Amino acid sequence: MGFLLVFFPEDTIAAKTNLLSSSSSSSSSSLKRSTSNTILSKAQSTLSICLLLLFTTLLLFTLSTFQPSTPHKPSTPHNPSNDAVSPALQRLGTLYRRGTRAMNHLLLCHVSQDTPLHHLRLFLRLLHRSGLTSKSDVVFIFPTSSPSFASLLHEENNSFLSLVALHAQLNSTRRSPPSDSTFDVSRFHRSPGRGDSIWGRKIRSFCNSSESEFTRPSYGSVLSFDADELDPENSLAGFLDRVPLSLRRWACYPMLLGRVRRNFKHVMLVDVDSVLIFNDPLGRFRNRSPDSVFVFPKRGRNSERTQSRRVVNSAVLMGGARGIRRVSQAMLVEIVRAAVQVKRKNSVSDSAILSQLASKEFVLKNVDLIVASEPLPEPSPLAFDATSFSDHLIIERGVGNSDLNSIVNSQICSSVIDSFVYRDCQQLEKLEK
Repeated sequence: MGFLLVFFPEDTIAAKTNLLSSSSSSSSSSLKRSTSNTILSKAQSTLSICLLLLFTTLLLFTLSTFQPSTPHKPSTPHNPSNDAVSPALQRLGTLYRRGTRAMNHLLLCHVSQDTPLHHLRLFLRLLHRSGLTSKSDVVFIFPTSSPSFASLLHEENNSFLSLVALHAQLNSTRRSPPSDSTFDVSRFHRSPGRGDSIWGRKIRSFCNSSESEFTRPSYGSVLSFDADELDPENSLAGFLDRVPLSLRRWACYPMLLGRVRRNFKHVMLVDVDSVLIFNDPLGRFRNRSPDSVFVFPKRGRNSERTQSRRVVNSAVLMGGARGIRRVSQAMLVEIVRAAVQVKRKNSVSDSAILSQLASKEFVLKNVDLIVASEPLPEPSPLAFDATSFSDHLIIERGVGNSDLNSIVNSQICSSVIDSFVYRDCQQLEKLEK
């Protein structure tokens, strides 16, 4: 078999090779340039959209968390009461005093529109003296904004801080605390816990360098909410002709307790008009489950102490935060149910509904409801006159205790040291002179 060999000139081959290579390179470069331009254009478009979305998100976040500034007096060392009155929680509420640390207990006190100022004053004064505020944040629920209530909260808070400072100063110069006073300042100088208070903005504290975490006073926050802030739609208005705060508060609790559900271990619900607190009653719940709720039977001839029909006092409920939250949610449902069933829409009572709820074990199957064996004590004025109020935890005011305010205030003002702090004690002394 023969082979046919064809020879081309070397220059011709090189020229053709260069031509093909140049054409291929030009085509490939053009294709790459076109693809690169397309990708770059898409990338720029995507980046622009992402930046626009990021800017919009940041703008909305800034607007949603914006808190208007309030004019205030300059703060001074050792007097947190002079701090600005600011929103307490997410632009809601009013913060009168920011606590020194995060607390484990929460005290929710509802104050009706008809509450006399001297009732609220005595409640506040005894609450501060009880030592409960050394472990608890205190929230007041008002039916509407009340300048007189707010002014009273400020005044009693200032008196409390002055009382703590005065007793601390006296204790540092004496071997024993003053014998004529029932106020124990040592409860407010215990080792502080971890974390800051959840209410309001964090405020830089101004303290002497010589003060340590163990010598500075330790106390909780004091704040208030209007019912319209926690229940803006007035949820029960469609079922009742008139919704008193004693009922509306049950629509306020779920919203507030839901927002702070991970911040408190124990919660106490209190009617300011009905009871006075002299000592800390929440110590009994340290070892109980978060689902436990403690209530008192109602005083009177109709009071039943059987498990089948228990008449419960709605003035005080206390227990684990989860249990209180579940009871408040169940109470709201039961109030609506009762309002739909009764013909007279103003005949619904929270005490009667709570008593019915306490008898429905299937409704509160997730709550460990504990009914005390005895009702809240209601001492007569004569017994109170002979016994110091410091011997009690909680008492019920009662109908016949009209002189209770003057008797308790007289005992407080009988201390020379304590009377120096309270303005009404000084006025009383001037009148006696």
